[in-house]
Amino acid sequence: MDALDRKILTELQLDGRLTVTELAGRVGLSVSPCHRRLRDLERARVISGYRAVVDPGAVGLDFEALVFVTMRSADRATVAAFEEAVAAVPHVLQAQRLFGEPDYLLRVATADLPAFQRLYDERLAELPGVQRLVSTLVMKNVVHDRPLPQ
Repeated sequence: MDALDRKILTELQLDGRLTVTELAGRVGLSVSPCHRRLRDLERARVISGYRAVVDPGAVGLDFEALVFVTMRSADRATVAAFEEAVAAVPHVLQAQRLFGEPDYLLRVATADLPAFQRLYDERLAELPGVQRLVSTLVMKNVVHDRPLPQ
């Protein structure tokens, strides 16, 4: 990966809808070499996909919480069952396995506090292997979906 590949990645993180012609102009390449580099980045899975960034409030998901999960056991079967089950909960936007305590961090979006409470009680607390859940409410997103640094 060289400086031109990094420029391509930076531009696409800022605007994933750029045409190859627009992208080539922004990074100082002609269209064909830019297109080849772009396809190489996609084939190498450096670029794993394209998506629209949707405002959660615009679709009724105004409430966000971080949920810290402590597991009863860290054996392979328990971890696999938990990860499969948490991946199936649509309101879990991110799930990260952590070193140390707690074991997982979940980012959850719901319509409001009562919806979060229902999700917490009916789905999150019932996930396989969960010993303890601790949540904190997000007051404000200060940095959100920032492009990766060069």
